[in-house]
Amino acid sequence: MNNKQYETVFIITPVLSDEQMRDTVEKFRKVLTDNGAEILHEENWGLKKLAYPIAHKNSGFYQLLEYTAPVNVINTLHTEFSRDERIMRYLTTNLDKYAAEYNEKRRKGLIGKKKETKTVEKED
Repeated sequence: MNNKQYETVFIITPVLSDEQMRDTVEKFRKVLTDNGAEILHEENWGLKKLAYPIAHKNSGFYQLLEYTAPVNVINTLHTEFSRDERIMRYLTTNLDKYAAEYNEKRRKGLIGKKKETKTVEKED
């Protein structure tokens, strides 16, 4: 089977409780794993302000899933997103080898760290 690496970010409506939000994320994680995907990484970015209102809401819960999956799984995932009223927006990106490598370095903390600078104190 030809698996590719993907990254999906989706926004969940802010009117849900924490438990309902976790159940929503679990539902889509299960859609992926039941269809042969392997979850590599996931991040909950929490409640964030939207750049523009969506359905009269100014904020939403952001969730990121990074996974490898067969190509046909993406259509199934997008169908499930579009049927679920709790999902405000979603975006899936096919990661090439450079993006996958970048994400792995970011997860390990090798990217985004500030370099430490040495300060030299003068002695009189």
